[in-house]
Amino acid sequence: MWKAYYQLTKPGIVYGNLLTTVAAYLYASHWRLMSGPAWTNFLATIVGLGSVIASACVLNNFYDRDIDQKMERTKIRALAAGTISSERAIVFGALLGLIGLALLVVFVNLLTAIVAAVGFLVYVFAYTFAKRKTEWATEIGSIAGAMPIVAGYTATTDHVGWTALILFLILALWQMPHFYSIAMFHSSDYATAGLPVLPLKKGMRETKLRMLGYIVAFAFAVFVLTFSGRAGFVFLVITEVAALVWFWRGTQGFRTDDIEAWARKLFFLSLIVLVVFSVALALSPFLP
Repeated sequence: MWKAYYQLTKPGIVYGNLLTTVAAYLYASHWRLMSGPAWTNFLATIVGLGSVIASACVLNNFYDRDIDQKMERTKIRALAAGTISSERAIVFGALLGLIGLALLVVFVNLLTAIVAAVGFLVYVFAYTFAKRKTEWATEIGSIAGAMPIVAGYTATTDHVGWTALILFLILALWQMPHFYSIAMFHSSDYATAGLPVLPLKKGMRETKLRMLGYIVAFAFAVFVLTFSGRAGFVFLVITEVAALVWFWRGTQGFRTDDIEAWARKLFFLSLIVLVVFSVALALSPFLP
């Protein structure tokens, strides 16, 4: 049963978001974690924000239980399968959210708690309801997905400036090709559930073109971070090379008959790009 509750939090999403949180925290703090208060702040940021993200995922599972029952890849989820009752899921999600926000307010700062709350509200309400109505739900969801990197930055700086906004933009842009890839190789499932994802509404070619456009925009945002004096040249080269490989693989989508296989490869490549970016960002204070 505990495993079912754990899966209800969508741990892959939680850990992926916390990767960017840790990267931004180390980047903004210059790895100053040696003192007791610094470690408390860092750990409270990770546990608190992770709990808020998990809470959002649990409540998203609750709202989506009807469409999850229609799709092959999601019909085994605890709420869709009836393993966990709706009432228990709501209580579980609410407790996670309250505990997470309390940790952020008490041990981190109010600003970071607000950033986390905004991401929570966008994901649970705006994105969850928009994805049933419009193909632009992915863009709405990217706002929530870009909040963790901002939270990692504000947790140690206690302010939102241009750096935080650029980091937000980088993550929001990265998410678009990433989630379009998912929409492409799960398009039949989404069609069964009646969800208006971009590949179904505008077609595969339009989706591929937008993916390439967002990859270029991602690369440009990384360029801005460096040439505004907020990161070094080595960070730029490492991340731009990863983006170039991502773009190149994206262009291959126009020359393949197996769109599903290509989209899956592009999805996993996007994860590699995220890891490369996060590691390079975390190490950038020590790189020229």
